[in-house]
Amino acid sequence: MEVYNEIAILQNRLSSLFSTGQQIGFVPTMGALHQGHLALVKEALAENDCVVCSIFVNPTQFDNAEDLLKYPRLEVQDLELLTEVGCQMVFMPSAQEMYPEGFKVEHYEFGSLQQVMEGASRPGHFDGVATVVRKLFDAVKPHRAYFGKKDYQQLLIIKAMVHQMQLPIEIVPCETFRETDGLAMSSRNLRLSANERTLAPVIYQILQEASTMAARWNTLQLKQWVQKQLDRYPSMELVYFEIANPEDLSLTLDASPSKNQMGFIVVKIGGVRLIDNILL
Repeated sequence: MEVYNEIAILQNRLSSLFSTGQQIGFVPTMGALHQGHLALVKEALAENDCVVCSIFVNPTQFDNAEDLLKYPRLEVQDLELLTEVGCQMVFMPSAQEMYPEGFKVEHYEFGSLQQVMEGASRPGHFDGVATVVRKLFDAVKPHRAYFGKKDYQQLLIIKAMVHQMQLPIEIVPCETFRETDGLAMSSRNLRLSANERTLAPVIYQILQEASTMAARWNTLQLKQWVQKQLDRYPSMELVYFEIANPEDLSLTLDASPSKNQMGFIVVKIGGVRLIDNILL
C-alpha cells in the first residue's frame, strides 16, 4: 500500500492511472478507523480500479477546541487495517499541506440543508466540512467518493456542494454499519467509558421504537416520548430528535410523519456526541 503526505506527489502518481483510463474511488476519513470505514473501502474496491483513503483530522469543522484535541488518532493501526482490506493508496496530509495559507474556510450557501439539526447546533460546521472535502476532491480527483448514511445531513451537504461546483464526481451513499448491539459505528465511540459504552445502544433502541410508533403518533408526541425515554438515563443528554424529509431535510413540526420520513437524533454521553438516524 502506498502512503502519500503531499498533494503534488499524490497527483503525480494518480496521473499515471488516469492516463490509462483507470477508475479512482475515494474514501475520506478522519482516521480512528472502524469496520464502518472499512465497509466503505470494500465497496469502493468492488467498483473501482484503485481506491484512495484519506486520513485527516480537519480542524475547520470542529466548533469545540477540546473536541478537536480529544479526537482519537490511531495512524499506525489505521494503516494496518487498510492494508488488510487491500486499499491501494492512503493520503495523510498535514494541516499545513491542506491549509498552506492558514485555516481559511470557504462559505457555501446550502439553504435549508444547513439551517437545521447539525447546522443549527454547530454553526459553521458544514462550511468546514465542505471546505475540506472540496480540497480533498481537488487533490484526488476521484470518479466516485463514498460516504456513510450515519452522517446523513453531511451526505446531503456534500452532494449539494458537488452539484453547485459541477464536479464530475459520483457520490455513493453507504448504509450505516452497526455494532452487534445496534450502536452506530463511530470513531467517537472510542472515547466512551465502559459504562457509557454499555448505555450507548439505548440510542438506537429508542429510534427503533419511535419508528414503529410514528404511524399512530404525531411529531410532537414522538419527540416528547423520546425525551422521556432518555430522561431515565442521567448520564445521557438529548441534543435533539427531529423528523425530516430525507430529500431536503425539511422538518415535520407537528403533523403525523409520513411513511418515508426519517428520524434524526443526537445524544451526548459523558461529553461524547453521538449521532444516528432511522427511516420511519
